[in-house]
Amino acid sequence: MRDKIEEALKRSKADYTEIRIEDKQTCRIAFHGKDLETANANIDKGIMVRCLIRNQGWGVATFNDLDDLVAMVDQAYQCARVGTVPEPIELTPAEPVECVTTAMLNRDFRDVPLSEKKALAERYNQILLGYSDRIVDTQSIYSDVFTHLILANSEGTYIEQDKPSVVIGAFATARDGDNVQQAHEVFSSTQGYEFVLDKDELARKVAVRAVELLGARPVQAGKYPVVIDQMLAGVFIHEAFGHLSEADFVYENPKAREMMTFGRRFGQSILNVYDDGSIPNVRGTTLYDDEGTPARRNWLIKDGMLVGRLHSRQTAAKMDEAATGNARAASYRFAPIVRMTNTAIDNGTATFDDLIKDIKLGIYACDAYGGETQLENFSFSSSYAYMIRDGRIAEMVKDVILAGNLFTTLGNIDLIGNDFKWLNTGGGCGKAGQFPLPVGMGAPHIRIQNVIIGGE
Repeated sequence: MRDKIEEALKRSKADYTEIRIEDKQTCRIAFHGKDLETANANIDKGIMVRCLIRNQGWGVATFNDLDDLVAMVDQAYQCARVGTVPEPIELTPAEPVECVTTAMLNRDFRDVPLSEKKALAERYNQILLGYSDRIVDTQSIYSDVFTHLILANSEGTYIEQDKPSVVIGAFATARDGDNVQQAHEVFSSTQGYEFVLDKDELARKVAVRAVELLGARPVQAGKYPVVIDQMLAGVFIHEAFGHLSEADFVYENPKAREMMTFGRRFGQSILNVYDDGSIPNVRGTTLYDDEGTPARRNWLIKDGMLVGRLHSRQTAAKMDEAATGNARAASYRFAPIVRMTNTAIDNGTATFDDLIKDIKLGIYACDAYGGETQLENFSFSSSYAYMIRDGRIAEMVKDVILAGNLFTTLGNIDLIGNDFKWLNTGGGCGKAGQFPLPVGMGAPHIRIQNVIIGGE
């Protein structure tokens, strides 16, 4: 296969040519209530060719048969020839990479029978259904994906890498009259099948929380000191800040360029934020991005100051900065664009008791149940929360919505916990029609002063 790829690259007339081949195996089992909703296994194989003519633009061809490779390279070149661009497209220089790696799984989920995966999802579903007669709806989901990727370009790069992922999810809806509450937990790993076994407690916790929320009172709207857990902090930094750090958004948006100026103070000196695709066994990890740039740690905020952003080779050239390993595509059907990998708030020094002990009246908000961002403004709903009274965690509350301005909120972070963790969530990130792209998030607990809380 490599000979065929290299021959096609040699024949290309473009200034730059890139071939990306994806071989993906997927499995999904889903129970909804008492019913088995989905049980399928699929194989998908496809190829994308991108050709660049610097004074005319990109041409792209996607197809499924490797025998068509030479013809499709020429087709992508012909597509590029008809384009026009306001200025020549440049790619920041990159050293050619030659690397072939294989994922080593302790128990390869591709070897596990579909019947065994179904039985696992069914067991977790029965735990959800059996906890209480007030549980009126459930979902139990198992999925796995194994992707083998080949990337080669006309500069001499040739990379093969595997990307495995296995996910288990539990969702419960509880009802008492007109009072309907939901809870969920999702666990994922880039390792083997063994990581989704023995998750009975995860399913039970979901059912317990859904029922407990029936008895929770709505929070009173107002302005509070708020402690947020690792999950909500991770979602917050990904959604509210991470997307603003993607250089294509910054370059194309004058308002964003004005906001995201290097050296601008975003928070106190305790605040440090980074994106790192090289962390082992985290969902957004990739040895190389989809242009062949090695993954690395990219500091975005250091000691409270904006110091970096995320790039593809094209945006790096536009802004005269270095490529960061963040050109990513959701599949072979899409061209790479600037995307996050694993985005995190760095660990602090405060214990959880330090975070809450001097709060007379505040809120401890946990997990995220959706949200919206618009430039520097955001709104997030926590999945569940507790009041903090006189330095202690008190009663559960619900309908907690955190809203505000990103820069004001980052500046109001006055304590960062020492309990950092990577979040093994099973979801994905969407951008420009590409969804779901596996990403990771990490954070410790953090405390934020003067947070506007929507509620009753």
